[in-house]
Amino acid sequence: MREDVRMRIGWLCLAIVSAGVLGFGLVAVAFPADALTRADGLASIGTGLFGGLITLVPFRRRERWAWWVLWFYPVFWLVHLVARLPPGKDHVHQVVFIVLSAGGLLLPVRSFLTKQLR
Repeated sequence: MREDVRMRIGWLCLAIVSAGVLGFGLVAVAFPADALTRADGLASIGTGLFGGLITLVPFRRRERWAWWVLWFYPVFWLVHLVARLPPGKDHVHQVVFIVLSAGGLLLPVRSFLTKQLR
């Protein structure tokens, strides 16, 4: 698979995770069950926007720091899965987000780590 295709698939996977986090945040803010849910929603909106912005600009430019920063997504979702943290009780979305974000970072890994060797 060519590196450009891997890169495109990678940033699309990360953009999907960002959109999912942002979407959850918007729903949680619009229809909060309580103040904590609203606060979680606001934090999710910020996280989704921040991750999406990093994905769409510096990550696509192959800036190494963006690749390292975006490891926040799989680590965050893995901790949520292992500790059985909310949102939700089925945890399927956490597994999906772990696979998408880790895959999105590992597919184009050569684009980010080979620059260190040059």
